[in-house]
This record gives sequence, C-alpha cells and structure tokens, in this order.
Amino acid sequence: MRIAMLAPISWPLPPAGYGPWELVAYNLVEGLVRQGHDVTVFAAGGSKTSAKLVATIPHALETWPKSDTCRTRAFDRHTGLLEGPPEGAVLERLHIATCMERAADGEFDVVHSHLHVNALVYARLIRCPLVSTLHGAAWARAHHAILGAYRDQPFVSISEAERTLMPELNYVATVHNGIRIDDFPFEQDKDDYLLFAGRLSPEKGPDVAIEIAKRAGRRLLLAGMIEPQYQDYYDTQVQPHIDGKRVEYLGLLSQKELAPVYRKAAGVLFTISWCEPFGLVAVESQASGTPLIATRYGALPEIIVEGETGFVVDSVEQATRAVDKLAEIKPYACRVNVERRFTDDAMARGYAEVYANLAES
Repeated sequence: MRIAMLAPISWPLPPAGYGPWELVAYNLVEGLVRQGHDVTVFAAGGSKTSAKLVATIPHALETWPKSDTCRTRAFDRHTGLLEGPPEGAVLERLHIATCMERAADGEFDVVHSHLHVNALVYARLIRCPLVSTLHGAAWARAHHAILGAYRDQPFVSISEAERTLMPELNYVATVHNGIRIDDFPFEQDKDDYLLFAGRLSPEKGPDVAIEIAKRAGRRLLLAGMIEPQYQDYYDTQVQPHIDGKRVEYLGLLSQKELAPVYRKAAGVLFTISWCEPFGLVAVESQASGTPLIATRYGALPEIIVEGETGFVVDSVEQATRAVDKLAEIKPYACRVNVERRFTDDAMARGYAEVYANLAES
C-alpha cells in the first residue's frame, strides 16, 4: 500500500531522548517498510528512516537552533517587519499542508496522522482516508470541538481505556503501541532498587513513587523530564527527597541509557493518577524482564498481566505490600508478554489491516 505517515514534529525521528509519539511513529514506519509497504514519512528535518522522507521543516521544534528561538520579538525599522522566534503553530500548519497537498493529488492510499486533532480538518478535502491516532489527545476538553465535528472519521485507539475519554468517536480498531524489543535486553538477575521512569509531573506521580519506596525500605531511581510548567511541583514535592542515596535522580535518559537501568531494577513503579492511554515505560520494563507495580488508571490493566508480570494497585498501602511480592514474578513471563503483544511488528500488522479495510471501503 501507498501510505503517508504524518509524524509529530516536536522531535526528529527517531527521538534521541524524550519523544514518545515520534518514537511510536518511527517504530511503526520501520515495521511497515519491513513488511513491504510503500511508506512516505512527513517529518521534521534531521529525521532518519528507511522509508521515503519528506522533511517539511528544517528542524524539529525542540531542537531548533537557539540562535533563532532566543530572538526577541521586536520591530525592525529597516525592513518594516516584526522579527522574533519561529512559531510552532505556523510550522505545524506548513507540515500538515505539505502532506495534504500531495494526498489531494491522489498519491496515497491512506494518510495516517499522529498530530492529535490538527490534521482532522483536512479529512474531507483529500481523496483517500485519513486515519488518526490521538495518543490520548481527547483527554483535553479543548480538543472536543474538532473531534466532535469530525467524529465520523476513522480513529484508532491505542488501548481500550483511551476510548473512554470520548467514546462517541468512530474507532475502527485498537492497536497497541509497539517497541523494538531488541533495544531492551532481557535480564534474569535483578538488584533490589526500584525505578520510576517518566515525566516528573503531578499526574505521573513521582512523589507517590518516593513514598512507596520509602515505606518499603527500597532505594529509588528517578529518570525523566522536568517540564517548565511543573518546576514548582518538582522543587517542592520531589527534589527535597533526593539525597543521592535512598532517592537518586538520573536526569532525562535516552532509551539506550535507560535500558540497562530497566534490566537490573527489581521493579518499576508506574504511579499515575490520570487515564494514560498507553504507557511505553510499562512495555519497555517488561521487555527487560522487570515487573511493574502500577496504579489502576488508563491502559495499565490492559498492559500488565496481574500476578504474572506485575501488580495493579489502588493505594499506596497496596503498592508497598506489592514490593515484597516482586520476587514472585518470573522475569521471562514479562518478556513473553511483550513478545506476544507489544512489538513493532505486531503494531505494523495491526495498522496495515486498518489501512487495507479503509482503502477497500
């Protein structure tokens, strides 16, 4: 099939560190190419892929040169122009339009968007189906105006839990996110530390993970991004507990850097308090043979096999008790769960079936 992949542009493909949507898009593209499909990827400059690449903007938004992004907005008397940094919203419109103009000419059998709601407004203007993976974007009520207006268009959910955010959308399939499993080597023998990996934000719950680790008497490693809007939360709820001994912050790690930390962890704490539509950390951890202790939110009950690859809990007390049961989990069972359900090849097969069904109809 001739597939246009409209990737996010915050980070290049594949992302070097953070960039979960970009990572999923990259893994999907590589899987589709291996299966023989003709894939054209619309992405930011600096991206690398085995598919045909159309770099719609020169740099990804988060890696744009500082010399441009730090420019002060000011009127230039000589040119008559208002100078300033590049605007992400404008660049994203250019990115989408570049893809849609080619789709309007009949170049593709399907367009697949990973840009939450922003590409939906083109759905009725092109000659092939536009399928959207929202990656949880329906969580924000501000997006519901566009989603409601285009609810008849085909959507693919990344979990059954994601559908609860806006169940009236036309979901044509659920396809779980997939990882390149070889990027996460399996480890049978574990250390006794616990790991929290993810954004250090309130809904992710690193402060809850700290409390669980302290109650269980375990060392905790934290890895993840501190977003500017949550700096106060980090400064007051997380940083005071970091002593470099019982609680240690490793910074924002790339997948390559995080893989050996997964491998030796006794368990990963996934202490969210929102309807997270998937959770790549939960899959990456299990691929390494490392079980999870996770709160009962979002897709986690779908990803974890209770008592076999981890424990789903409803309170800090239950989580603390579960720490003592981590040794009962067989690391190989965790690995097998990912091999059967959450690989990039499985994801590519799932989407290829969606594309074929849409093209036929």
